[in-house]
Amino acid sequence: MKRVTQSDIAKICGVSVNTVSHALNDKPDISDEMKRNIKKTAEEMGYIHNTSASFLRSGISKSIAVIIGDISNPHFSILIKEIEEAAKASGYSAFVLNTDENEDAEMEAIISAISKNVDGIIICPVQKSDKNIKFLLKSKIPFTLIGRHFDNLDTNYVILDDEHSGYIAAKYIVERKNKKTAVLTANSYVSSARERMNGIKKYYRENSISLSDNDIYEISVSDFSHKNQMEAILEKGYDSFICFNDLMALEILSYTDREPDIVSFDNIRSKFIMPFRFASITSSKTKLSHTAVRILLDAINGRKTTSQITLPTKLS
Repeated sequence: MKRVTQSDIAKICGVSVNTVSHALNDKPDISDEMKRNIKKTAEEMGYIHNTSASFLRSGISKSIAVIIGDISNPHFSILIKEIEEAAKASGYSAFVLNTDENEDAEMEAIISAISKNVDGIIICPVQKSDKNIKFLLKSKIPFTLIGRHFDNLDTNYVILDDEHSGYIAAKYIVERKNKKTAVLTANSYVSSARERMNGIKKYYRENSISLSDNDIYEISVSDFSHKNQMEAILEKGYDSFICFNDLMALEILSYTDREPDIVSFDNIRSKFIMPFRFASITSSKTKLSHTAVRILLDAINGRKTTSQITLPTKLS
């Protein structure tokens, strides 16, 4: 089936292709009545605007890519929805690429996004190394990191105050006077995991409480299930847990009949109805997402060179 073109619309309306183009793009040299007639005709004919042609003329696609590690994680799903809404409000469309926390998949996603002529990228980086982000820096395409950052790279980012988050998580668990606590952290190369551990250790140290390395467990973020590892941890008789995120907390609850004290991070129940109750530390996901979009659009439009923002967190 032949695609409807501006030339087809021009023939029906009895005007030039240039007039149709100006009307569809709300140019001021076309009367409001003519614009309404042309737009109505275009809609009736099933016309779809050719964004590729617009990009060739202007060099602007009005689209951004969102590259995320695990789209099945409700935390990321919430962020994506908020990013899409913020982008749409500014006249941009967004499409999502999933990396499964895999460095090679992340590079493929970056190349795919650039090849689609996006104006910019929002990315939660894998962080096994910094090579993919260095590639982005060399590409000169505007991008913003969300949720994670690199100490050695000068990039745009918006993150949470993860050290403070770890500190208040430890405070919560210690004040509950539990006898035996396990800390379930993520891979140490992930900046948020590393900084949360710094905060946890800081609280224990300041309050002269010992925290054995034997009670700290690294859980891979690239695995979707940790059943064997979680069951082995539960066999050690812990009555409380500090978990890297809500999904790890839910895994713990899935593999035990007991009701241990748990504090985690992300607070996904702020947007999802959850049957489980446990403390969770978070910041506004709306603010996190919208800030990332604002930083990216500033970079796209040359309004600011580098923005590095850390948002406060609280216990929920």
